[in-house]
Amino acid sequence: MPQEFFGFDIVLLVVLVLVVLVIFAGVKTIPQGYNYTIERFGRYRRTLAPGLNFIVPFIDRVGHKLNMMEQVLDVPSQEVITRDNATVTADGVTFYQVLDAARAAYEVLGLQNAILNLTMTNIRSVMGSMDLDQLLSNRDEINARLLNVVDAAAEPWGIKITRIEIKDINPPRDLVEAMGRQMKAEREKRASILEAEGKRQSEILKAEGEKQSLILQAEGRRESAFRDSEAREREAEAEAKATSMVSKAIADGDVQAINYFVANKYVEAFRELATSRNQKTLILPMESTSLLGALSGIGEIAKEAFGNTDAKAARGSGRVPNAGTGEGTDS
Repeated sequence: MPQEFFGFDIVLLVVLVLVVLVIFAGVKTIPQGYNYTIERFGRYRRTLAPGLNFIVPFIDRVGHKLNMMEQVLDVPSQEVITRDNATVTADGVTFYQVLDAARAAYEVLGLQNAILNLTMTNIRSVMGSMDLDQLLSNRDEINARLLNVVDAAAEPWGIKITRIEIKDINPPRDLVEAMGRQMKAEREKRASILEAEGKRQSEILKAEGEKQSLILQAEGRRESAFRDSEAREREAEAEAKATSMVSKAIADGDVQAINYFVANKYVEAFRELATSRNQKTLILPMESTSLLGALSGIGEIAKEAFGNTDAKAARGSGRVPNAGTGEGTDS
């Protein structure tokens, strides 16, 4: 009886172990960010998502474990010959994500190696179709073209190329030195052009200033001449009016008016001669005695004009212009 009980226990234990093994073989826990492919007799069966999953023990098995998170792949440095035969070295990085675990597992062998070779090949193709200057100044364009080409080529593998970035583009040392000399020459050229442009602007502004100055001076002379002519015109009108008044006085029988008029002109001319700025020596002409006579004539005219009230009343409005002050009249 004890021996039968012992044998039963062994069988029970074996059964228990088999149950545990079956459970262990049929339950699969998938971590977040991963997908497992299930194969049955070597053929793809289905894909297990993250979480607790059950499979047929000992018949189904896990084929591939795919990382579904975005991954980064370094692209090693390689030589690239540009369209203008310049040799440069370039490297970069590729970002990709597995969208379909089954196709990523069974459509390509060595997924990362395939992506890497695909990226390197297209880097040489895209960069080799550009000149060196374009290569160095259009890095965004290079990245965009690489992304479009590589993503389209990798689409059958169930992956998405999210981004490709060229990290460094290194021309050879002699080419870098030539570029440095070119940049220096270009900057010197721009500096010379700016300096010449500055001188040109300076000369133009200076000429404009001189032009405005001459215009203003001419306008000033014209205004001055206009006012001078106007003054002479007024003076001539006044002279004509005075002459007319003297002529009227003579016509009315006042002979002293002509003496006054001639004497007045004579005195004015003599005054101008005497008050000249450069005049240091005054030489009287032979007719200087006539001046004295003219002065005496003026005195007589004044006496007649202001002393004789009857004659003054008779002359009325045709009187001779006053030649002196009230004091002279009283004397």
